Amino acid sequence: MTWFFKLNVIDGPLPLTVWGLTAVAVVALLIRRPTPAWLWRIVIALVVGVGGGIALVAFVNATHVFGPALPYACWFWVPGGFGALVFGIASLWERGVWRRIVAALLVILALLSTTLGVNAAFGINTTVGSMLGVSTADKIDNLPKPAPTATSSGPLYKTWKPPADIPKTGETAALSGDHAIPTTGSFKPRDGVLYLPPAARTKNPPRLPLIVMMMGFPGDPDATFIAKALDDLAAKNNGLAPIVIVADQLGVTKDDPVCANTAKYGDVPSYFNVDIPAFATKNLNISLDHKDWTIMGYSNGGACAFTWATHHPDIWGNIVAISPDEYPGVEWRDQAIRTLFDGDAAKFDALRAEAGVAENPGKFTGHLAVFTVGGADPGYIPGTQRDAKIAEDAGFTTTFHEAPGADHVAGALNTGIPFAMDLLYKHLGLSAP
Repeated sequence: MTWFFKLNVIDGPLPLTVWGLTAVAVVALLIRRPTPAWLWRIVIALVVGVGGGIALVAFVNATHVFGPALPYACWFWVPGGFGALVFGIASLWERGVWRRIVAALLVILALLSTTLGVNAAFGINTTVGSMLGVSTADKIDNLPKPAPTATSSGPLYKTWKPPADIPKTGETAALSGDHAIPTTGSFKPRDGVLYLPPAARTKNPPRLPLIVMMMGFPGDPDATFIAKALDDLAAKNNGLAPIVIVADQLGVTKDDPVCANTAKYGDVPSYFNVDIPAFATKNLNISLDHKDWTIMGYSNGGACAFTWATHHPDIWGNIVAISPDEYPGVEWRDQAIRTLFDGDAAKFDALRAEAGVAENPGKFTGHLAVFTVGGADPGYIPGTQRDAKIAEDAGFTTTFHEAPGADHVAGALNTGIPFAMDLLYKHLGLSAP
């Protein structure tokens, strides 16, 4: 079944087939001699279905029940899908067995088409597995052994000479089973995903920088976007790229633990700032200089990344935040304080980057901070700007980038990650300044 979970659900044969069959079913049910009763039934079905879909999208956008506004394409997929769904339900009482069978199929196909269409509008879950929360990363037989520590005579873009047989792309693998990241605290994460760039897959690889990345909420550890960006950059830079661990900050409950140590969700900070660094140092061929280590996150993960970059400057030399929440738990602050911190707002606010900066004055010189946000993501622009200002004032070498036309979903990742990685490459000596 692995092949099924790897099927593309954005623009591959699967969604195109489902959408095509849905259209065929609609047309088949429309081919009949019209009667006044049938026409009224169809008109009512379309008004109820399409109108209900429009009302639902408008309600979600007005209340922000799922965070930012839905992608624009949802204005088509939800009303259109609901219209087809109600049309199928209304056609279940048609005369003729075959028409009833087609109507029943249309009900199923309309639900699938709407789900696939909305998913494609977001663009985050690219496979069946990622939609269902099932990892499609291959199992890894052996982690590459760390090389002996060597004194470099200069940045890697100058000193690294790739062998003739260097792979053209990196590989991703599940950090599961014997290769799972051991946890010493109470937090229960889902399996992470490892990205090894081409240079790491050679016989005598160099020690490479480390990135620990987090996706958003809701979301899963998924290396799709970061792997593509790094493969593209590695192809231009002799196969060089950081080694990446995409780790889980949400846990097996898939809730939002607000990047904190709480009785309900466990010690998330310990997992990221103790367990993952220990695992990476022991098992991966990474630079042991923490100025080469980057904590990175998207949306919810970006909030965690920034707070940990400020609270642990000895571990994380750099921070990349792609369309980040302004701070952990910003979307449900009052409820989080009440349910996770027994009403103690001071404990909640101690998670914020400002608290980390106050604890570590003068420790961020030479640390790179990159904040990106989509120009079509107005709800996240002010908070990202405020975060960038906090980092700049703290001493980080800070860049704020607003990507024209990008939204909060796939657009944010497809524009933000390449921009940030280009700056990070130059900072880490993987490409010429």
